[in-house]
Amino acid sequence: MALQIQAWEYSLLARAQEALNNHHPLEEFVRADVDQLESAYEHCDQITNLHSKTFFMASALLPPHKRRAVRALYAFCRITDDIVDSPANVATKQVELRKWQDLILSPTSTSHHPVALAWADTRMNYNIPSGYTQQLIDGVARDMTQTRYSTFAELADYSYGVASTVGLMAMHIIGFKNDEAIPYAVRLGVALQLTNILRDVGEDWRNGRLYLPLEELQRFGIEEEQIANGVVNQNWINLVNYQIARTHRLYDESWVGIRLLNADGRFAIAAAADLYRAILGEIIDNNYDVFSQRASVSKFGKISRLPGIWCRAYLR
Repeated sequence: MALQIQAWEYSLLARAQEALNNHHPLEEFVRADVDQLESAYEHCDQITNLHSKTFFMASALLPPHKRRAVRALYAFCRITDDIVDSPANVATKQVELRKWQDLILSPTSTSHHPVALAWADTRMNYNIPSGYTQQLIDGVARDMTQTRYSTFAELADYSYGVASTVGLMAMHIIGFKNDEAIPYAVRLGVALQLTNILRDVGEDWRNGRLYLPLEELQRFGIEEEQIANGVVNQNWINLVNYQIARTHRLYDESWVGIRLLNADGRFAIAAAADLYRAILGEIIDNNYDVFSQRASVSKFGKISRLPGIWCRAYLR
């Protein structure tokens, strides 16, 4: 059965298609020597392992050439995030982000920066549309100027920029059957970002940001003061259950898209999605307290889920 597109998705799909339609393959850039390129990819491995154990584990399920490519993607995203999240003032961060954008999109040699070098090599090898790179940078940049989202549609638009774009770029690395995979990648990206938002409510608040839609906070009787004080009551539980239920639906609805990916990458993407999804259950197990503790899945919990994920990816 065809995926039923929701009203909030149309603009996101238009952006995804625009980046794809306007893509021009990279010409060969001035390459570094083999040792320098290998060192650049190893640097991306280290960044991935340091900042995301889940992504590092899931990407280990890929063939070596695709594994190092998706870790270059992660490292590019990580550095972009770090620029925006730095303690510098907004003007300074905007300047640094423009410099990074110019470097990361340069068609010439980027050998003086290991992540830029590895990402340029990956973009060229897998014909990744530069529009997705630009959309991610623009999406992350919103955190410098926007700290509240009125509606779910606004939040979904933000989530597309910072997460769906990552899925669309990863999809080019993995390989996919046809453009029918695009809506599923967009929806999975939104689900992953919503999971991230729910897990990090307390941390984000301390950083001056509140991503939960204001319209929905009002509907469930939640004032910002309650979030500031970390109060878990029935209103909060009802709100979080509503957010979790919607996010589970997005995960369920995006699963079909995994079957449209090349077989050698299906398990890794399925693992990344399901291991991250498991955080939702941990939030409930933590009694909905996302203010004083960060929900996470243990290493044993991740490994024990892998056989079932493999079966879902290939046998069902």
